[in-house]
Amino acid sequence: MAALFTKFFSQAFTIFLMILPALFSKTNAGVIVVYWGQNAGEGSLTNTCNTGKYRVVNIGFLSKFGNGQRPQINLAGHCNPASNGCQGVRAGIKNCQRKGIKVLLSIGGGAGNYGLSSDADANSVAVYLWNNFLGGQSNSRPLGSAVLDGIDFNIEKGGPHYAALARRLSDYSKRGKKVYLSAAPQCPFPDQYLNGALSTGLFDYVWVQFYNNPQCQFTTSNPNAFRDSWNKWTSIKAGQFFVGLPASRQAAGSGFVNPNDLKNQVFPFVKGSPKYGGVMLYDKFNDDRSGYSSQIRGSV
Repeated sequence: MAALFTKFFSQAFTIFLMILPALFSKTNAGVIVVYWGQNAGEGSLTNTCNTGKYRVVNIGFLSKFGNGQRPQINLAGHCNPASNGCQGVRAGIKNCQRKGIKVLLSIGGGAGNYGLSSDADANSVAVYLWNNFLGGQSNSRPLGSAVLDGIDFNIEKGGPHYAALARRLSDYSKRGKKVYLSAAPQCPFPDQYLNGALSTGLFDYVWVQFYNNPQCQFTTSNPNAFRDSWNKWTSIKAGQFFVGLPASRQAAGSGFVNPNDLKNQVFPFVKGSPKYGGVMLYDKFNDDRSGYSSQIRGSV
């Protein structure tokens, strides 16, 4: 009997040792998020998801909304929404979703004409987003029949009413399919435009833009500025936090991080947070040219 028990224990312990590395390999394992839509040279959304590199794709941007305006999406050279030319993107969205990749609509961006004049204005924009991109109904859905997974707040202007927009969009999750909310604040904490929205605690993902902000982006000469900013951001109530970076030196005025520095100096620090989610790259066009995601994906 004792010999049988010893044999069983030995086999069980051997199996435990075999699965132990796998258990630890999943600890704080991150994913790569990418923006798509602002350069026709980056290829189709279908091809983007077929690379297998990304787990979330932000379609950018809905760059006109609020203040009583008719909202308008801008996908640069990909298609012309004015002639319903972007409805074909639905095939790419559905292809991504079949692969388990979330596809969000990013509203705002660095250019464009947008803003919210009141909470009532925010509610009107939420209704538009629900009916035209999410689970509602409309005869003029810009991206066709595909139902996106959520809304990304890439807000760089436009008043204090984004909290109302976040709350109304979150309420739509009660109708069935969850509406994911993400935000792309600048790294100076708190963000000038998104602080109110993020204070709702409703956001699933926060990809902090650690670029074009020298006071808090990563540099090898002053890594503490980045670390201090990261610690402040991960202190707020939200699901997961991502290190937002330019995918190439040409993608931003400053903030590009050498892939080896990212792997050797940034990842060991940010993975110390249980809220670590991975890396956000701007954007697909620049990632194609630099190969950045391919260089880091094994370490994210």
